[in-house]
Amino acid sequence: MNRFTRYCTVLSLLVFSSIFCQEGKLKTVKIGLKHGSENELEVKTKAKLQQLLKTYDLSKWVFTDTVVIETGVIPHSHPVLTINTRDRDQDMLLLSTFVHEQIHWYVANRDSAREKAINEFREIYPNIPAGRKEGGARNKYSSYLHLIVCYLEYEGMIELAGDKKGEEAIEYWSNHHYTWIYKEVLNNGDKIKPVLRKHGFKI
Repeated sequence: MNRFTRYCTVLSLLVFSSIFCQEGKLKTVKIGLKHGSENELEVKTKAKLQQLLKTYDLSKWVFTDTVVIETGVIPHSHPVLTINTRDRDQDMLLLSTFVHEQIHWYVANRDSAREKAINEFREIYPNIPAGRKEGGARNKYSSYLHLIVCYLEYEGMIELAGDKKGEEAIEYWSNHHYTWIYKEVLNNGDKIKPVLRKHGFKI
């Protein structure tokens, strides 16, 4: 094999590898429909999420490769990451929800660091809100946990969508659920970020 032939062979392999990697990213996440193809909202949401997975490099934000789309459900991370159809026409909100629930998996796998960070947040926020009416999560522990998740979600959205679109998505959530938590992320992130970095939370 002469030098030119070897060069072409290597170049072909590199091109093939690049294509394989790009296609691999698109095939990383398996998306199922709770009610099957008969549910138009779930079908549409799946198509939109697949489009987002092609548009944005989400490889570093995927911690579970199985997603279910279910109409009317409250989005949740465990036992299977499940997203509702509510934001099927709002790209940034659907992307943000996907990132949020993926980050729950990231945080769930870091027991020691998570508990240390939460203990520090207990000192910083001794009277953290709990319950939807107060702008918190379902209980105090969950509110502390969501300081971690929501701040990392904020960083993810800024990285993926840029400052303007990323902040707009988080601002939207700050008026709809976890309102105190998201507002704290936006307005007092300088209190949250050092705790997360101290305990290794950086995606």
